[in-house]
Formats: sequence, structure tokens, C-alpha cells
Amino acid sequence: MIAPRLTHNAPASGPIKYWIGRIFMAVTGWRVTGEIPPYKKFVLIGAHHTSNWDFPFGLAMTFMYRLETRWMAKHTLFRWPMGIFMRALGGIAVNRMRSQGITDQMTQALKQADKMVIMIAPSGTRKEASHWKSGFYHIAHQANVPIVCASLDFKHKVANIGLSLMPGGDIKRDMDRIREYYKDIQARYPDKVTPVKLAEE
Repeated sequence: MIAPRLTHNAPASGPIKYWIGRIFMAVTGWRVTGEIPPYKKFVLIGAHHTSNWDFPFGLAMTFMYRLETRWMAKHTLFRWPMGIFMRALGGIAVNRMRSQGITDQMTQALKQADKMVIMIAPSGTRKEASHWKSGFYHIAHQANVPIVCASLDFKHKVANIGLSLMPGGDIKRDMDRIREYYKDIQARYPDKVTPVKLAEE
């Protein structure tokens, strides 16, 4: 188990969250590897998303890296009293039936913020789908911020933050790099993995 130090410029969480994350990972036998790039704001994506366990492991990883993140989840998870807890952890309620404008809202939030990290699971669902949702890419591209890739490898019990890239508008070229990063990552349920591709490709 490593102890990532606060070396990035992004908004930072406090020592309590750090120790919660570190203890959780230690008890479950997971390792945390990789480094946070020195950006003040970026879009952090996590894959592969196939289980409810992805949420606590992903959150614990961000706690260990002392990242204060904002993330989106379906609005039904924010009902009282659970909603109080979810928002305290950085959650933003999204109605999937009324998702128009979410990309623009997140883009503007990133543009206006001095420091901000938005965490997104691009598959958008725990079930296998035909492709990733492209919102993460367009948010980062339009806000002119990097995409940082995080992964949870359940086979080796390793949580990693690795690849970072500035999206240049060539979606296939950028996605090829992202595909290369995730190709050997094993999800909790491999048969539910959504292919790492966008409909625009």
C-alpha cells in the first residue's frame, strides 16, 4: 500500500477522507498506484463499470489521492436521506430522462472554476452497452482540460490513475490511446464490460 502525497494542483480533500480511503483499501487488500498529473482541473474517467463495488473503491482511491471530486449519478439515488450523504461526497443528481444540457452545464462549470475535478464513468451503466457515452470527451474538449484515466483491476486488486491526455478533436486517435490503457484491466464482472468506443467513431 502506498501513501500518495498531495502533489497535484486540483482541489484537495482533507486528512479524514484520506485515512478513510487508506484504511478501506488496506482492509480489502487493494493497492493504489500511479500519479495525479499537476493540473488544476480535469475530467477523471473510471472504467470498467460493472458493479456497485466500483463506487466505494473508486471513491476510496480519490480519497487517498486527496482529490475533491464532483461526480454524476442517477437522480433516484439522491432521495432523502441518502441524498444528503451523496451530495456531501460530491454527487450531482442527473435525471437520465432529461439529460439534455448536462454536457454544456459541466463544460461551463469547468470553464468558470479555478480548480475542479469531474469524475465520470463513461459506460453510464453497470450492464453491458454497445459503447461508452461521449459526454466526458466533449466536456473535456470544449472546456480545454485534460482527460485523466483511472482504473479498477479486480483481478490484481489494483486501483490506478495513469494515462492523461488533452483531447484534440480527433476522437478515434484519442480513443485509441484510451483503449490501449484499459485493454488489460479486468472488471469485477468481465462479461458486463462495455466496449471502449464512442458512437461518433
